[in-house]
Amino acid sequence: MGSKNIVKIGNLQIGGDNRIAIQSMLNIPADDIENIVKQAKALEDAGCDIIRAAIPNMEAVKLIPALKKAVKTPLVADIHFDYKLALESVAAGIDKIRINPGNIGADDRVKAVADACKANDIPIRIGVNSGSVEKEILAKYGSPTPEALVESALYHASLLEKFDFNNIVLSMKSSTVSSMIKAYEIADERCDYPLHLGVTEAGTERMGLIKSAAGIGSLLLRGIGDTIRVSLTADPVREVYAARDILKALDIEKGGVQFVSCPTCGRTKIDLISLANEVQERLKDCKKDIKVAVMGCVVNGPGEAREADYGIAGGDGNGLVFKKGEILYKVPEDKLVDALIEEIEKDC
Repeated sequence: MGSKNIVKIGNLQIGGDNRIAIQSMLNIPADDIENIVKQAKALEDAGCDIIRAAIPNMEAVKLIPALKKAVKTPLVADIHFDYKLALESVAAGIDKIRINPGNIGADDRVKAVADACKANDIPIRIGVNSGSVEKEILAKYGSPTPEALVESALYHASLLEKFDFNNIVLSMKSSTVSSMIKAYEIADERCDYPLHLGVTEAGTERMGLIKSAAGIGSLLLRGIGDTIRVSLTADPVREVYAARDILKALDIEKGGVQFVSCPTCGRTKIDLISLANEVQERLKDCKKDIKVAVMGCVVNGPGEAREADYGIAGGDGNGLVFKKGEILYKVPEDKLVDALIEEIEKDC
């Protein structure tokens, strides 16, 4: 799975046979260092592998040492247009730069960034999206087509390659899932650089997760992609949980809970929706590699979910706790979740 090239980001490697790394981005104003650090710690605790921070000005470079002191997760400086910000971020100890070389000016500026990153073994991610494609490429294709996105990304890569810099990661994001998928398919055929997958401006938590699962998931199942970001108009921690869930649903990532729950039917005599949500919330940080079922019917529940390691099945005001398809005992509805959690913790 993944690209042929391997890129090292701090203490993490992506590409080759390395695991798919989960990314997110800090969204607190750059001058609020105290709360940015708190958010970075929350992302790290949630399982984020790579944290990106916007560096809009020189003052924001101060974020980098503060974050490096607070978290072990590799950090990416997100930079637009100003090559000096890239140079200062490298000097401040950043692990990766996100910048498009074609946007920072003449060759001497591109060379300065390439040389600084090479000297410090810092990779550069080139990030292209539908709104950033060059006018000449847009004119050639008529719109930001998948082919246009890839041509733009490879154009930016060529500016670094000119100075013998190949420590590159590429992304070609679109808010249209079909375009995003096609762009990454083309890029996978045309280069060996690690690919950062994502659907840009994907939307609210509900719609963003649907679009990201469709786009990212379809590519990962075919071995395309090395690192992912689920873009949501939501708390960045939710992006990390969503990304983990996508990887678990695809059986790419092990560890942590996989949930099984039935959609309910006319036989359901218990508040299954509330139960399922409570179980998922209480186990969201559980690192055990287990499958947990929340079923609505005591008649079929344990049998239908026999592949689950632990589960509960509702009745009429009460329910069953079961383990690997075998019923353990009956408890009142308001004790079901506690009983389930107790069984899981008992085996830790």
